[in-house]
Amino acid sequence: MTPHGPTSNSFISQRLRLHYVDWGNPSAPPLILQHGGRDHCRSWDWVAEELARDWHVIAPDLRGHGDSAWVPDGNYEMNAFVYDFAQLVHTLGHDQVTIVAHSLGGNIATRFTGLYPEKVRKLVNIEGLGPSPEVRARREAEGYANRFRKWIEERRASSGRIMRRYPTIEAAYARMKEENTFLTDEQARHLTVHGASRNEDGTWSWKFDPYLNNWPFEDTPEERLNELWAAIACPVLFLYGADSWASNPESDGRAMVFQDHRVIEFENAGHWLHHDQFDRFMREVRGFLQEAR
Repeated sequence: MTPHGPTSNSFISQRLRLHYVDWGNPSAPPLILQHGGRDHCRSWDWVAEELARDWHVIAPDLRGHGDSAWVPDGNYEMNAFVYDFAQLVHTLGHDQVTIVAHSLGGNIATRFTGLYPEKVRKLVNIEGLGPSPEVRARREAEGYANRFRKWIEERRASSGRIMRRYPTIEAAYARMKEENTFLTDEQARHLTVHGASRNEDGTWSWKFDPYLNNWPFEDTPEERLNELWAAIACPVLFLYGADSWASNPESDGRAMVFQDHRVIEFENAGHWLHHDQFDRFMREVRGFLQEAR
């Protein structure tokens, strides 16, 4: 990691002050690194340091994540996340950007790309298409009213839930290691230091809003998502970990909606494959980004 690291900045979206870091090199083409759910922008530091040599790298914190503001009513809907992403691009003033995005961030960035295909040069999507067709079908089979009631009950339970507190930063670090066994000690410590903050009583908690544990029960219908995905004009690289819970879009058919795409699966990697197989990840991403359209 470079000694100075990135600079912190903020922008306003729907009255929320949202945080992002800027890795410098402003004369280079813009590249946005978007993290996933319950993560933070500094999880990209190793990737950003490599790419900042050739790109002007911007890494934002989603609303309710990292050092961005929490939503007052705790309601985190996809449309709001997409609006924030569009507002970031608008605020930065770029005509076109390149995007590398993970999980929830990939879902957001892919919808943005479908809405504004002329604004995205290339997109790297790391396990970021949302639930597989199988999971969607299983949820639909539960019935709309049942899903609605379940969401209300879980939201009511969340309202009284306090943030999980760890007695020491070392205890939070141990939890990070437990969550992703592929992480090295250095990676886990870095992610913990930037992903946790100290409470008034001296304990530590993760920075993300606990309401993010209660995801909205309803999302954009599948046919509408397909419309957005089919509208994407730029090349798309899908990356998936062979040991991840996420469904490979080449296997489940979702990738076929995209005009120009390829899918690469990483062995010995889980959901955070950009941590688990960093060297291979950087080779694949650099090769893809450097290819002529």
